[in-house]
Order: sequence, then C-alpha cells, then structure tokens
Amino acid sequence: MLRTLPFIARFSLPAAGLWLALGAPAAAQQGLAPAPEAATGRTAREMGTAQRYMAAAANPLAAAAGREILRAGGSATDAAIAIQLVLNLVEPQSSGIGGGAFFVHWDEAGKRLTTLDGRETAPKAARPERFLDPDGKPMKFADAVVGGRSVGVPGTVRLLEEAHERWGKLSWSELFAPAIKLAEQGFAISPRLAGLLALEKNLIKDPRAAAYFYEADGRPKAAGTILKNPAFAATLRAIAGRGADAFYEGEIAQDIVAAVTGHKNNPGDITLEDLSGYTVEERAPVCGRYRVYTLCGMGP
Repeated sequence: MLRTLPFIARFSLPAAGLWLALGAPAAAQQGLAPAPEAATGRTAREMGTAQRYMAAAANPLAAAAGREILRAGGSATDAAIAIQLVLNLVEPQSSGIGGGAFFVHWDEAGKRLTTLDGRETAPKAARPERFLDPDGKPMKFADAVVGGRSVGVPGTVRLLEEAHERWGKLSWSELFAPAIKLAEQGFAISPRLAGLLALEKNLIKDPRAAAYFYEADGRPKAAGTILKNPAFAATLRAIAGRGADAFYEGEIAQDIVAAVTGHKNNPGDITLEDLSGYTVEERAPVCGRYRVYTLCGMGP
C-alpha cells in the first residue's frame, strides 16, 4: 500500500527567499513592479524587516514552521528543513521530498560558503532516446512530463539529512513536527494551490490524486478547503525516526519503485539500487557582483 500520494514535485531551493530579499530593494527604489508568476499572475508581497531573524517561504504555513524552529533555538539549517517539509504538504506542485534540491549555506563565523547538490539524477537504465516517440522524434513536453518516465531519483531527503548533520542544532525528529501536525490535523488550501489545480489537466486522471485534490464531480477543491494527509504524516514519521535510509530503503523505497514503474502513462525504470545508491555532492559555488553585494548560488 502506498504511503504517499503521487505529488508533482519538481525541486526546492531553501535559500530562494534570500535572493528575493536582496533583489527587492533595487526594484523598489527604481519603481519597478515585480513580474507576476506565469501560472497564476501572483506577484510579490510587501517587503518586511526584522531585527534578529527572518523565515521566508512561498507559503505562510511554511514560514511559520521556520519561525517556530528558530524560536526553539534551531539553526537556519534546521528552519530550512522544517520549511521544506511543510512546503511538500501545502505546495506539492512545486516542492517536495519526491524531487531534488540545492542547499546554499553561509557560515558567518568561518566565512565559508558551502553549496550542496541534491538534485534528481537519471536512473541507471536511462538512455538518450528516453523521450523520443516511435518515429524517433522528441515527445511533446506535455506528454513526456506525465507519468513515471520523467521521474528522477529523488535527492531532497538525503540532502536535508546531510545539511542537518553539518549544521543542525535541534534533533532531526523535532524538525518534522510542524509538517506532521499539519498533515494530521489539516491545512487550508491556499488560493495559489487552488488556482494551479484549476489549470492542471493530468492530475485528475490519477485516482488517488483526484480523491485528494478534487470533488466527486471533478471540480478542484476550493481555496480554504481543509485537507488532511495521514499517509504523508506516516512517511514523515518514518523518516524522522530512522533517518533518510527509511526513504531510500525498505517499504517506502519499494512503494516508490512500484508507483514509478507501474504507472499507466510512460512507466519509468527507477530501481531500488538507484534509490539506495543516491549521494549528495558538494560543488563549488558560482559568485558574482551586483552593486555593493556579492551574490552566490549553486554551481554547475
């Protein structure tokens, strides 16, 4: 029995709020309006300031989780992990443990920048003709992205564990508490998620996803509707208790392989070996100057 729902998870970037914060002042000074999000037309919120710390995320529930961890004495890394786990629940279309991530970390005391690569990798069975049709022509993106064949070996969970081992302060299990609580007690669908569900054409074709995100008549559940996800909570409890190995080995890994290889649309070829063999890579960052700032990000 699958523990997790077939979420559409692309990638996450815990440090994204930092880059937005640095870029916003220049735009505000020049009177430039922020570009809207392509899918929903959503624009940036008003700027905010703080004296001691700030947690920035794409959803207020995730930002609140980060604030909770910081108030408990956690590090910025601890907060980023808690934020990521909540984002998986409340913004599954954009971020989650089923995908990959980068982690950009600055150690102020040691003046050291570290960038970790936890992005998805292709299964070992992948070949160059993976997304060609029977005539040898490239598949349309809308066709290729749906199903198991487009699923890479997920790296987020292993990345979060690596980051916590390096820079975490609170216990690993404490960081899962906010997401588990929301998954079990429920959260309100945000206007952004509701808008994206209204545009989505393929998710409703999956019975489990349809039961979770859509009404019986096929309408997407409206903003404000309370969703509960006990299956996701169970998955998080397993990872919180046994670490990343609970995700990459054993029952959860078997469920992932079964879901990907057994998908009716473009079945994939991820194996248990692909999952158990996943490793996080530390790479050199890329840095550049912008006005009085030095901006750094994940290198190739």
